[in-house]
Amino acid sequence: MLKAYGAWGPKKMAGREYIGITRITYLIDEAGTIFKVYPKVKPPEHAARILADWSR
Repeated sequence: MLKAYGAWGPKKMAGREYIGITRITYLIDEAGTIFKVYPKVKPPEHAARILADWSR
């Protein structure tokens, strides 16, 4: 599932490169259709942003 959604790949931390889970969020509706993709997640504001987009 991680590979299918592009959530598994190269990362960097403290100058070290490795493969791991990336921060990406998909907003998926009831029918299973991807409504929006958030490729760069900023945790402090992320939930509010999703709720604002979903209520449109």
